[in-house]
Amino acid sequence: MNKILQKIDEAKHIVVVSHINPDADSIGSASAVYTHLLRLHKKVSFFCATKEINQKLAFLPWFDKIRDSFPKSADLVISLDCANKDRIGIECDCEIINIDHHKSNTNYGDLNLVDAFSISTTKVLYDFFMLNGISINKKMATSLYAGLLDDSDAFLDDNVNGTTFAFAKELIECGADYKLCNNYIKKYITLGAFRLKGIMYKNMSLHCDAKVAVFLVDENDMKASGAIEEDCEYVLEESLYLPSAKVALLLKLNSDLSIKGSLRSNSFDVSKIASFFGGGGHNTRAGFIVASSMMQEEIKEKILKLICEEI
Repeated sequence: MNKILQKIDEAKHIVVVSHINPDADSIGSASAVYTHLLRLHKKVSFFCATKEINQKLAFLPWFDKIRDSFPKSADLVISLDCANKDRIGIECDCEIINIDHHKSNTNYGDLNLVDAFSISTTKVLYDFFMLNGISINKKMATSLYAGLLDDSDAFLDDNVNGTTFAFAKELIECGADYKLCNNYIKKYITLGAFRLKGIMYKNMSLHCDAKVAVFLVDENDMKASGAIEEDCEYVLEESLYLPSAKVALLLKLNSDLSIKGSLRSNSFDVSKIASFFGGGGHNTRAGFIVASSMMQEEIKEKILKLICEEI
């Protein structure tokens, strides 16, 4: 940790990075670091390679500072919640501080602060702040709480325990606007996402004695609804409310014919399935991307075979 502080102190231009298609844990972590670096009077930029970030995250501090162009003068990157270097979304030549909580993290940074036992990257970051006597202001507390709320599935994840609630309590006492976080992360929905929800449920199929809910989405569905990629995830997680559903699978056909797979479960280790296709993630939330050489139906059948053998 001392080396991390030293690197920050020595850097002339720091870039905090959220992963491609960011969630609240990645944006929230980056926002908290951005706030702290501003207090140190460091030159800092906020980067995310994704051009259209889900607007439900727009309430987070410094959201309007996020840029999709990487500054040439940068000499240090702090990547937040990026399990591997590809998740940064660009090739960068400067040194990298990698802060994360994914068990699949490849330790690609020059310095790595990775705790796979933490429920969120914001928890890893909070522990770092506390151990180094760094105070948490309201902006930082709200950002850290947002990541905790999202990655704990609103405190319903199996990994939630007393420590998780103690963490939430500490952030609220530091000024976290927990009501704002809840309203945006758990309730906010765009018209496009609402329309996509209807399309996805209409085309949903159930397999393995209705234990697996499968969604196949393509660019026509996205255009018809006006939704963005992240809008698919809400339906995926909501489908697990079905009494028989144990696993939810989304296969989205992209415009370049690659396929993005997303898996959710409350009782099955879906990271094993994602790793079979070169992806990764958590036990309950994982994903992968495959090239255009495979079809949606082909991938679906392979995954169903893997799941139905164990479920």
